[in-house]
Amino acid sequence: MELSISPLAGSFGAQVNHDLSRTEAFAMASALTAALHRFRVLIFPEQHLNHADLLAAASLFGTVDTDVDRRYAVSGFPGITTISNIVEDGTRIGIYDGDQEEEWHADNSFKPRLTLATLLYSVITPTHGGETRFTDATQAHADLPADLRDRIGSLRAVHSIQQLSAQQAAATGGRSSSAAGTLAGRPEVTHPLAPVHPVTGARSLLLGSMVVKSIVGLNQHESDDLLDRLLKHTTSDRYLYGHQWAPGDVVVWDNHAVLHTASPCDSTRHRRLLFRAAVHGPSAVIPKRLTTGTVDSARTTTVSA
Repeated sequence: MELSISPLAGSFGAQVNHDLSRTEAFAMASALTAALHRFRVLIFPEQHLNHADLLAAASLFGTVDTDVDRRYAVSGFPGITTISNIVEDGTRIGIYDGDQEEEWHADNSFKPRLTLATLLYSVITPTHGGETRFTDATQAHADLPADLRDRIGSLRAVHSIQQLSAQQAAATGGRSSSAAGTLAGRPEVTHPLAPVHPVTGARSLLLGSMVVKSIVGLNQHESDDLLDRLLKHTTSDRYLYGHQWAPGDVVVWDNHAVLHTASPCDSTRHRRLLFRAAVHGPSAVIPKRLTTGTVDSARTTTVSA
């Protein structure tokens, strides 16, 4: 069985022509996981998945994380969360933080254990706005001046869901899904500012425009200056990919390698509905055939399971 992969232009990302609902997908788990670690973001267009299919697809990449906000968990399918700007009978049906919120982050960094990968499946897609933007935090780290890489190599940052809630509320006039959610009471945690990927060994920048509170050992002014400098560098145009959703798209990303954010979307004109699943380890070791050579964005790579 072969896996057809078409790299995107730029330093990361690829489109994969593969039906995730087919039972044969399980034979491709190692190749899919290896592709994720190489390309960091994988796009699977034209999928037709039910909730069970989405959980099965997530399990190809690791163990499904069932520790989710219970308000928007899909009943009967542990680990699936609804993300939406839709209101039904006066009640929001999914996680929503306002039409204008942009928040760079890696999923669940306020937990002690970092999320390995996230899958997002689009069902209702806006015709304007609502992109998910990704930035290559791995290449951004590699491109830092050597002295700055050395400086941050041993630093740790505080990640706080309370900080996230306060920043969301300030940005959206009081609305914060995390403040009202069932995960809101989690204590603060620390993570390396430039963690080493558990599989590839590459470092990336683990940042967050709202969730990161401070850098351990620095005063607040020094911490804010360094975090702002790193985030500005990491989210500069040369590292970005913006995904404009189409119905049926599944996008999978490596949370140890990229950051992402939602984009503005006018909920009065454009409805948006997605389902999310996240996984943690274990994960496969990358085969040599997916780690050597250069990526040609105009070339389709064929990988055998």
